[in-house]
Amino acid sequence: MTGTFHAFMAEAARTGELVVQPRMGFGTVDRMRAGLLATRNAGPRTVGTLTLDSYTRVGDFATAARAIHAGDELNGYPIVNLGPEVTREMLAGVRAPDFPVQVRHGSAAPGPIVDALVAAGLDATEGGPISYCLPYGRTPVNRSVAAWREATKRFAELASSGATPHLESFGGCLLGQLCPPSLLIAVAVLEGMFFAQHGITSVSLSYAQQTHPGQDEEAVRALHDIAADLLPGISWHVVVYAYMGLYPATRSGSLELLAAAARLAKRGGAARLIVKTPAEASQIPSIDDNVTALRIAAAAAAHVERADRAPESTGIEAEARQIIDRVLDLHDDIGRALTAAFALGFLDVPYCLHPDNGGRTRSYIAGDGRLRWAATGTLPVLEPATGADTNGMTATELLGALSYVRNHYDTAPLSGRQKELLS
Repeated sequence: MTGTFHAFMAEAARTGELVVQPRMGFGTVDRMRAGLLATRNAGPRTVGTLTLDSYTRVGDFATAARAIHAGDELNGYPIVNLGPEVTREMLAGVRAPDFPVQVRHGSAAPGPIVDALVAAGLDATEGGPISYCLPYGRTPVNRSVAAWREATKRFAELASSGATPHLESFGGCLLGQLCPPSLLIAVAVLEGMFFAQHGITSVSLSYAQQTHPGQDEEAVRALHDIAADLLPGISWHVVVYAYMGLYPATRSGSLELLAAAARLAKRGGAARLIVKTPAEASQIPSIDDNVTALRIAAAAAAHVERADRAPESTGIEAEARQIIDRVLDLHDDIGRALTAAFALGFLDVPYCLHPDNGGRTRSYIAGDGRLRWAATGTLPVLEPATGADTNGMTATELLGALSYVRNHYDTAPLSGRQKELLS
């Protein structure tokens, strides 16, 4: 099988070169192929992406079919409706051992998508029963867990053909922002263990860049240490996401935030970086936008080495382990443990409105720029000794927290080296 994701990432890990990847997805075959070719030819070591459309994500294949028939523009690639032969033909001459392709979607019920990507000869996708459930809709957690259990088992069967199916947990990106690092790490690791429990032997664990570089580096290193302990016998790597929240409105601010994400990935020892582009603040990025972002990220990473020493600990790893251990104590079946954890409030995502989320946790951005707990509900961590009162947070104050990163990067002066990278 050409373009095997697992083998490609194993080779990248051997060389130590950071792999950069866009979140690109287009609704037509020709444009999707052009985007993949541009990614492959961008210059850095890259992975291609098929990001699926929003109708496919929620299983509304009838509406996707009508849109295709009418020639309406979709916001991603409709892999199920187009069928495996069309996708195979689109990938012919593009996907190769040195250029694998991953499917990204956002579905709490991924069965048809997994079947479609396997039928098309693909071997890598991402998501998870929690990370593709809470942020994107109202599907009950137990239904998402059941759907992901069956889809993961079917995906794992791909190994019988000689391929190594790869699953990436989106757990480190919950809501994209204002979620303290310990909870992001815990969900990413728990989803990785869920995949492994159902037959997957190659996984990646995500972490989304947050509000403070030092806190993020500590978190990425903690994710490595915990994965090494809890995923024995599994091939895994860490993938960093450029900031998933409100993006800077200026070109210089957005590209410097991306460069900071690349430096975080390299210093923290991550193997892969998912980029964002200067267009994020106002529109769906073009192919050229994505290529620019890939090159900026790779250039920023090229001037950074993995840090020899970890930053001073602020307790992120210990807190993440507390959460993970408490969830694993609930049941030997990790899917059942995850469902129970939300019912009991042992997993509880700040500011998440999903009906199965307890909604008793709150976070805030401290004066030093770090994300901290203001309220922990029944989350199995120590209650915060001090914290902001977010129960009475106004809409203006919440918007200020959500805009913190954008405002910082839109107003921060650039150094000479930064100007050189961004020119």
